[in-house]
Amino acid sequence: MYSIPAKFRKIENLHIVFWLIKDLSWAMLWKPLGLIMIIPTIGAALLITWQTRHIKSELLHNLAVDFWIIANAYWMLTEFYSADDNLRYYTIIPFSIGIIIITYYYLIVRPKESSGIAQET
Repeated sequence: MYSIPAKFRKIENLHIVFWLIKDLSWAMLWKPLGLIMIIPTIGAALLITWQTRHIKSELLHNLAVDFWIIANAYWMLTEFYSADDNLRYYTIIPFSIGIIIITYYYLIVRPKESSGIAQET
């Protein structure tokens, strides 16, 4: 069983605050704050990914979250700063990368981990 160390939990909780402020800014059309909040939101997500890199399931889930936030931030920027609504469709790239990562985990990595646990017992 994996338990999150307290120092990692703090950054994860702070990351949620950053993400909520970014999305609130998006919903309220507060462009400067939304733009600013992209940096700490993505930065915290990348730090969490780095901190959990030795635990494959956490690494892959956090990588998927990283791509989700990148897609989300790009989508926000297109709504804030572009009249071309078609630009938001490019979010399919990072969203798809995240889905591929999660699919890889659940179809390939997790079954191997589960069979390894079954063999140990």
